[in-house]
Amino acid sequence: MTPAFSVCVYCGSRPGSKPGYAEAARAVGTWIGQHGGQLVYGGGKAGLMGITAEATLQAGGRVVGVIPKALVEKEWALHDCTELHIVDTMHDRKRMMAERSDAFLALPGGIGTFEELFEVWTWRQLGYHDKPIGLLNVDGYYDALQAFLNKTVEQQFLGDWQMELIQIGADPHALLASIVQDAGLSPAPQLDEI
Repeated sequence: MTPAFSVCVYCGSRPGSKPGYAEAARAVGTWIGQHGGQLVYGGGKAGLMGITAEATLQAGGRVVGVIPKALVEKEWALHDCTELHIVDTMHDRKRMMAERSDAFLALPGGIGTFEELFEVWTWRQLGYHDKPIGLLNVDGYYDALQAFLNKTVEQQFLGDWQMELIQIGADPHALLASIVQDAGLSPAPQLDEI
């Protein structure tokens, strides 16, 4: 069955210090699965990555994992993915993840998450794609980043139009619904909505 939409999720390979991070990752995966969607992510089994993937599978969604060979060899791959693509480099990974997705969503994470978010945001401002981007601000995790980004606008290194290319929200369900809708797609109704 063809998924109603595909969301690329960037997030930490660690669970983080607050239980809210894992709860948000589980909520994202569950929403994707319950609405007939497909998760595209980095293929890992640890941290928020694994939580999101497992929740998507448990809710009946498809999971496409894309992982570089070097990380598979360290046994970080989630072999239960609907599709697990083993690629040579991180560049191959990011390219495939972007190609397989209708929208992008960043959860809390570290430098890998930041790098992926900023790259896909840069690609959008350059017109390489027109796919919606969301930033899930769980428990204020991205408050300091938002303040810094506002400072870059104030200092004229970033324009308001560039800030408008990314949606920031704290509610995973509302943010997912918004980016999927902005991609021109409709999530399938949950079973209890039918």
